[in-house]
Amino acid sequence: MEKYIHIKKEDREFIAKSCKVTERMIFYATHYEKDTDLAKKIRTIALQRGGIVMVKAPEIETLHDADGYMRQYLGDVLLEFSKTEPVCDVYQKGKKVRHFDNVMTSDIQKIQDWAATL
Repeated sequence: MEKYIHIKKEDREFIAKSCKVTERMIFYATHYEKDTDLAKKIRTIALQRGGIVMVKAPEIETLHDADGYMRQYLGDVLLEFSKTEPVCDVYQKGKKVRHFDNVMTSDIQKIQDWAATL
């Protein structure tokens, strides 16, 4: 899973001056594209100054409907999670292709990953 450290412009400018590096090096370090001692130092400073570690993930539209379902749309695939029962139905182009029972919150990512392969 890709990650990066989100920092403000003023923090990038501070790091550039204090470490005598370019904005490009700060980008490489905060996006974990370099793993040198300098990059580690830049990441440490970024986090100390309030940087936030972010994770890049595919965008999924999620709706919490009044009828007690959470629905997620992945292109032409619909995941329909019941909020009252531990079940999920997966539809592709309007046709149910799979039903999951005893769904735990920790299972949602696996179901999303499986559905993304359809």
